[in-house]
Amino acid sequence: MNHIAVIGGGITGITTAYALTNRGFDVTVFERNRYAGMETSFANGGQLSASNAEVWNHWPTIVKGLRWMLRSDAPLLVNPKPSWHKLSWFAEFVAATRRYAHNTTETARLAIEARDYLFDWGRREGIDFDLERRGILHIYRQQADFDHAAQVTRLLAAGGLERRAVSPEEMRQLEPNLAGDYYAGFYTESDSTGDIHKFTHGLAQVLEARGVSMRYECAIEDLGTAGSGVWVQTDGGRESFDGVVVCAGVASRRLATRLGDRVNVYPVKGYSITVNLEDAASREAAPWMSLLDDETKLVSSRLGADRFRVAGTAEFNGYNRNIRQDRIEPLLKWVETCFPGVSTRQAVPWAGLRPMMPDMMPRVGAGRRPGVFYNTGHGHLGWTLSAITAEQVAETVEAAAAPSVPVSGVRAAGTRTS
Repeated sequence: MNHIAVIGGGITGITTAYALTNRGFDVTVFERNRYAGMETSFANGGQLSASNAEVWNHWPTIVKGLRWMLRSDAPLLVNPKPSWHKLSWFAEFVAATRRYAHNTTETARLAIEARDYLFDWGRREGIDFDLERRGILHIYRQQADFDHAAQVTRLLAAGGLERRAVSPEEMRQLEPNLAGDYYAGFYTESDSTGDIHKFTHGLAQVLEARGVSMRYECAIEDLGTAGSGVWVQTDGGRESFDGVVVCAGVASRRLATRLGDRVNVYPVKGYSITVNLEDAASREAAPWMSLLDDETKLVSSRLGADRFRVAGTAEFNGYNRNIRQDRIEPLLKWVETCFPGVSTRQAVPWAGLRPMMPDMMPRVGAGRRPGVFYNTGHGHLGWTLSAITAEQVAETVEAAAAPSVPVSGVRAAGTRTS
């Protein structure tokens, strides 16, 4: 097994291709867009956040989500129109509540492990992606929310993450520009932020320079297996490979069906605004500290001197990619409330579909058929987990290529493998 097809040119596909190339594989990347990182990897919240590892499969979160369904401006929006895909996904989501604590701890562990790889790759390849290693501050307006966060902190600590409670006074020291009244916060010094699109694009350029075949504007029409290999059909014809790694985001479910697997990814839409800090007053008033607001479920990141990103919300509305103004308004209002000195005159809206598994654990590892592998379903932590899951799936492919190591014995720790 030497020639591997990677389907998807987002952060997951590009990091996977990089990890495979480092192991000597001949890699071809298929991406339907003109450039790498043009969909969900284009304008996310920017956080590399082990501190945001809490999975959503928790009954208090579910109850809160049901209440939010009655508000159009709430962090969660669910289109009530039923579909088998949506119903099966939510049924599995509820069933996964019994693994809430384990999955939260395991996600934190993976996120911590991912950091070293990503920082090393960026440094080694000279990629400028507006990395800021200032930490992330979680802010709470109500004691009940802070008390819950204290319980989550214990789960994160079991995964190796250190974060500490901070008073309102300490919060002001960490981010002097933050306006409003707060009960308390949690600060994770080891977390960081960066521009996912700049990193993805930069790493894709590294792959091209190494001779990796980057097939842009090349949509997958069909694919399947033949013997011990796979074939991929595009408008340019059919090509054969020794193996394939599906990193296709929300398209992974459809492609997995063609390969004999069930990968129950659901597209959960998230929104962001990128505020262009055009004047000196806005640049001075915008925060450098990355924030996560528990009440609004919004995150913020400073991307260089002249950009400020705010992102969040979860919308279950199928594969609809439309940008709804009523979902953008809460993001604008948040900036105006928390950072009133920042002008939002130049705020660029965006929406992307997060590929999310029901248990919120990425699907990483081998499929049922020889030569088939997956690295998908990272949900809201694709940027955070991308480097470690790329390494894990590359190790699985490498083991499958070695006759002395049975692939059935290889598992990507902490992630779904079946």
